Amino acid sequence: MKKVLIIEDNEDNLYMLQFILEKNSYEVISARTGTLGYEMALNEKLDFILMDIQLPDINGMDVTRKIRASKIGNSIPIIAVTSYAMTGDRERALEAGCTGYIEKPINPETVMDEIHAIVN
Repeated sequence: MKKVLIIEDNEDNLYMLQFILEKNSYEVISARTGTLGYEMALNEKLDFILMDIQLPDINGMDVTRKIRASKIGNSIPIIAVTSYAMTGDRERALEAGCTGYIEKPINPETVMDEIHAIVN
């Protein structure tokens, strides 16, 4: 079973993503802060990470940079999942090291297609 880390502080978004992923046969673990997410990313064998950008302690772009600078480097796809949708936000997330970018609100009917398009 593929394992996914969701780093998301919003309970509703976390619940929805977790529900959709588990329904599609993924094992899901989660972190509500960037610090905990970073630690989990280093210590778990993951297939990919869904990264919120607005987190309560460290923003998701900084967490992504820390992961990319760590021992795991670019070995795990990181998908930014964010309500940041201003001009240039997608590019900034990709420059920080994200593999892909999905805008909130998430469409439950298409999010798995979006994820598969990025990680496959």
